[in-house]
Amino acid sequence: MSFILKPVDIVENITPEDFKKNYLKTKKPLVIRGLTKDWPAREKWTTEYLKEIGGDLEVPLYDNSKADPSKPINAATAHMKFGDYLDLIKREPTELRIFFFNLFKKVPSLINDVKIPKDLMGGFIESMPAMFFGGSNSVTFLHYDIDLPHIFHTHFGGRKHIVLFDNKWKDRLYCLPNATYALEDYDVANPDFEKFPALKGVEGYEVFLEHGDTLFMPTGMWHWMKYLDGSFSLSLRAWDQSISRKVASVWSLFTHGAVDSLIKMTFKEKYAHWREKKAIKIAEKALAKGKP
Repeated sequence: MSFILKPVDIVENITPEDFKKNYLKTKKPLVIRGLTKDWPAREKWTTEYLKEIGGDLEVPLYDNSKADPSKPINAATAHMKFGDYLDLIKREPTELRIFFFNLFKKVPSLINDVKIPKDLMGGFIESMPAMFFGGSNSVTFLHYDIDLPHIFHTHFGGRKHIVLFDNKWKDRLYCLPNATYALEDYDVANPDFEKFPALKGVEGYEVFLEHGDTLFMPTGMWHWMKYLDGSFSLSLRAWDQSISRKVASVWSLFTHGAVDSLIKMTFKEKYAHWREKKAIKIAEKALAKGKP
């Protein structure tokens, strides 16, 4: 790693007072290893069990390739039966991953296997528990979530490498205009500082999640993830309680979602090339000013 990265704080358990004072209010990430200790999912959710309850579902798959400027963001590269995909990630390395999969809609009883940590904070979006699956070698590109939620991200069945950045660094990370993701031409795991000099000196966090670990990611936090083993995660999302953050969430959905998609579908490659060049100019300007 060539960024300036420090480890994420790790605790076994935490009181609501400590969590709110030192992590929620300060927007600092945290790993809570014991949060899932009494979740039925911790032992119950194996790939074999998930195959039993949803193996016949067809799922969209994504890979590590750069987004096609002529297609909407998160356009699938392939489709497969869920059970066949689970066999694949356990059998061999693959870049293919499943993104934002709400298996709970198909199997509502799954929610009984999870205990939402309402004692730590309120605002959970209980209708939107999302699951993410990946084979070893699959990577989630550097981005922050468009609706600006707080996220409790729990990993199952293997290891996951995660790098995080505060949103204040977004210009130096070559954030694309009108988007919540970065220029995909550099490798977060091994950045080329000669080609992308604004990355040098950027500070962030690094953590390796194992089975049952829960990572708290505050609103607006950039994240890059790599599956080290064929495994999967569950994200529980919660709104920030401040009115200003709720307004920012709606505005982000509008500008980074609806407006960006309309422009992208209208101008396609021309728009993609323009904003890549713009991202580079913004990053170079931020570096020259010494700004995060």
